[in-house]
Amino acid sequence: MWTVLWILIVAWAVLAVVGFAIKGLLWLAIIGLVLFVGTIVFGMIRRRVGNSHA
Repeated sequence: MWTVLWILIVAWAVLAVVGFAIKGLLWLAIIGLVLFVGTIVFGMIRRRVGNSHA
């Protein structure tokens, strides 16, 4: 599960960088940043839930 989260975080970061590098794709950067933050928050929530059951 953590491997998938790390792959998603890297993918969203790459999308954000590409979006900022190419001016016409600013929308791609915004989507990449939103998904990047969302994935990190999701991972933190999963980690807390997993620790409380252990």
